[in-house]
Amino acid sequence: LQTRMQSLQPDPKAQYRSVYEALKKIVLTEGFWRPLRGINVTMLGAGPAHAMYFACYEKMKKTLSDTIQHGGNSHLANGIAGSVATLLHDAVMNPAEVVKQRMQMFNSPYKSVLQCVRTVQKTEGFGAFYRSYTTQLTMNVPFQAIHFITYEFMQEQVNPHREYNPLSHVFSGGVAGAVAAAATTPLDVCKTLLNTQENMALSSVNISGHLSGMVNAFKTVYQLGGISGYFRGVQARVIYQIPSTAIAWSVYEFFKYFLTKHKLEKRT
Repeated sequence: LQTRMQSLQPDPKAQYRSVYEALKKIVLTEGFWRPLRGINVTMLGAGPAHAMYFACYEKMKKTLSDTIQHGGNSHLANGIAGSVATLLHDAVMNPAEVVKQRMQMFNSPYKSVLQCVRTVQKTEGFGAFYRSYTTQLTMNVPFQAIHFITYEFMQEQVNPHREYNPLSHVFSGGVAGAVAAAATTPLDVCKTLLNTQENMALSSVNISGHLSGMVNAFKTVYQLGGISGYFRGVQARVIYQIPSTAIAWSVYEFFKYFLTKHKLEKRT
């Protein structure tokens, strides 16, 4: 839904006024499973990407907190650790995101993930899978910095003793996702344009060939939609991020608690 709603020059048959209307229209005209196209490639990359992401975050957070605040909770350390962890995460997820978004566009010519990968590789080269990587990082570094700082701040408010408390992790994760998603929507719109290379959008502003670079994407988005163009799909983005970050944090905190408890029991 987010990819479709961020389309800057959508086909008349793919114009939506709200998240509900978009979902209803896609299901009725393109089938029940259409909104989930490309999810398999995302799932394939998500496992190793998140494993590296949380492992790097925990290690860096502890090291930096020890240095900055002698073992206390440093928001600066949380922000830096989250930003560095993003570099590893996005190196794995960026190609998966390119394939997923191309398969989700209206009238997408790709029938399968493999066909999409082969066609993009053949026609645009390997670089196409990383064309939006710098934009992705420019978006995700502030996103993750805001995300981790907000999560740790919310935990201080609702769970000051930092015990395992599922409700507090779900709540803090949801709030952190919503705040970070809303703040970084303009960068996400630019990333979607770079990933999808919308023909109608690019030709309407006389761009031939492929659009690359965040500065060019920012200019193009403004030419096509003005200031409001930067906030296309903000509602869908926030709605998507709330459960996503809430689930991610609650699952992560559960395994962290479970493994730590298991380790302590083995010692005793």
